[in-house]
Amino acid sequence: MELVAQTRPPEAAEDWTVPQDWQSYSPADHARWDRLFARQAAMLAGRAVPEFLAGLDLLRIARPGIPDFDDLSERLTRATGWQVVAVPGLVPDAVFFEHLANRRFVAGRFIRTAEQIDYIQEPDVFHDVFGHVPLLADPVFADYMQAYGEGGLRAASLGAIERLARLYWYTVEFGLIRRGGAVKLYGSGIVSSHAESLFALDDPSPHHVAFDLGRVMRTPYRIDDFQQSYFVIDSFDDLLRQTAETDFAPLYRELGGLADIPPDVVLPSDTVYRLGTQRHAASERPVP
Repeated sequence: MELVAQTRPPEAAEDWTVPQDWQSYSPADHARWDRLFARQAAMLAGRAVPEFLAGLDLLRIARPGIPDFDDLSERLTRATGWQVVAVPGLVPDAVFFEHLANRRFVAGRFIRTAEQIDYIQEPDVFHDVFGHVPLLADPVFADYMQAYGEGGLRAASLGAIERLARLYWYTVEFGLIRRGGAVKLYGSGIVSSHAESLFALDDPSPHHVAFDLGRVMRTPYRIDDFQQSYFVIDSFDDLLRQTAETDFAPLYRELGGLADIPPDVVLPSDTVYRLGTQRHAASERPVP
């Protein structure tokens, strides 16, 4: 999600979509995708939620080279009615929500350079397709994403985009889930990042806190570093239920009168699965 106004590029349609132009990818581009895919797929076994790994197989994302969005959408539509559409980069909130509400996932068509192999600030085709699309083959998560898009259209009229953006960040991008007594990865920002896939589960620094809708919406997030807190859902069914059954308008009004909770803070009311040391974040702070 992007919270700033943008100008539509001249090559983009009214809905900001562009042709993927799959034929324009170079052999080096495809090789870079394959390198990223092999590294992540090897380390996500046993770490990522099974639905993510099943989506990789069902949608045949593991085939060599950057996926063709038309072929990918054909398989995804058969599974859950979603499709993948190419966009030139970040899109305005209203456009983003409209696509999600109509079961269209917007994906950047460019791939990071060799120098950006470990980190890229703007989401590229690897982040968007490898990170996001596999879970869209899961019926429950697919419904959650559509519900989020519909909620975004309502939030825009209520001046609550920033609150809702936090929900997206701490679930879709950087969410964890409890499964069989263990914590697994499902957020796209984690599963598409080699470093954060390790940090989120193995490093003692971050907190693991049980997901609570209002709590999440009061918590700012880090865009420049690893997260200080990760919120852990019980199941995709429960995540969908909480969002589908909540009347967000009074919730937004209630939250408007409450202070934000810094991302390193644990409240007495939190259910804490792991109390982090916050050592990583502390090491990033300048010495007075």
